[in-house]
Amino acid sequence: MRTGFARTGAAVFLAMSLAGCAAVTTSIEKRNLDVQVKMSDTIFLDPLPPQARTVYVEVRNSSDRPDFDLAAAVRAGLEARGFRVVEDPDAANIILQANVLQVGRTAESAAERALAGGFGSALEGAVIGGAIGYGLGKAGGNDALLTVGGAIAGAALSTVAEAAVQDVTFTVITDVQISERVRSGGLVDQNEAQNLPQGSAGTVTQSYATTTEWKRYRTRIVGTANKANLTYEEAAPVLVERMTQVMSNML
Repeated sequence: MRTGFARTGAAVFLAMSLAGCAAVTTSIEKRNLDVQVKMSDTIFLDPLPPQARTVYVEVRNSSDRPDFDLAAAVRAGLEARGFRVVEDPDAANIILQANVLQVGRTAESAAERALAGGFGSALEGAVIGGAIGYGLGKAGGNDALLTVGGAIAGAALSTVAEAAVQDVTFTVITDVQISERVRSGGLVDQNEAQNLPQGSAGTVTQSYATTTEWKRYRTRIVGTANKANLTYEEAAPVLVERMTQVMSNML
């Protein structure tokens, strides 16, 4: 019995040491806020003379964070770059449309896959969580009570350490469409096709062709903010600023 207690104590001490080391490492490596914003595809537009730099902006937010407001910041960013934001799309030479699809805490790997998928691809909602504590099952030899006690103690200590220091990533995923008016009265032949899911097994395919005076470009913009114990209140303003910079500099 004494040997069993000794093994359990050693296992619990090891769990405490590992949990503490992991927490300290995370707090040091992730002490500074790291914000990155990336585009899935590059967009090139024809240069416009100053008098023709008119843009119509439509930014929507279909995420579950309606307080994440990009619209006003994007308009201000475009005006700072010399564009005149108009309320009538017929008076614009460029139309910038964006939809904020997701705002929240996700795994970094999910953000990378969302970026790789590009405009219109499916999203994941992998929220970071879980516990570390395991592996103490053999601490008490054949003594089942010691085994359970060691496992519970190790898991509890690891969970407490994780709760104190967490590696947190907040992600913003936005699909963007830019329409550029064809100059000198030119026209563009446009062909589109869509597959619309119906029920659990069927799909409906729609296609159409038209002539338009707009050239259209699409991309996905993914912004991530990472830091130890990062909160939404700290991440959101910086993500708005950096997303605005990228979207404004696309034109």
